[in-house]
Amino acid sequence: MNSSHVTVVYKWTAKPGMLDELKSIYGQVTEAMRQNEPDAEAVHCYVSEEENALYVRDEFRDAGAVGFHLGTTAAGHFEKLLAIATPGPFMFFGDVPDQIKQGTEQMQLGAEFATHVFGFDR
Repeated sequence: MNSSHVTVVYKWTAKPGMLDELKSIYGQVTEAMRQNEPDAEAVHCYVSEEENALYVRDEFRDAGAVGFHLGTTAAGHFEKLLAIATPGPFMFFGDVPDQIKQGTEQMQLGAEFATHVFGFDR
């Protein structure tokens, strides 16, 4: 993993009866990222029926890719998501510039940020 890599892990809690719609929208988000965001390296979604929630893990090449995602795919789906689910928390792991941090505050994502200290990949 390169030192500029950013991982974002977050949760959307669906309103009652809206979990299938939430999963459907995230299927669209995932496909849009696969087709239009070459620096989005991976997207993985996990469902918790008990919590009526969708957990998502996005992997980006760098903070620029995160900014591109927030300004394109995320912006295009955000209103639909807010209509059926509650966002957060969003946890950003990696070097994220202040401009992106401020953007997440405006979006009211309950964002938290942490920089990489150590680890390894195989």
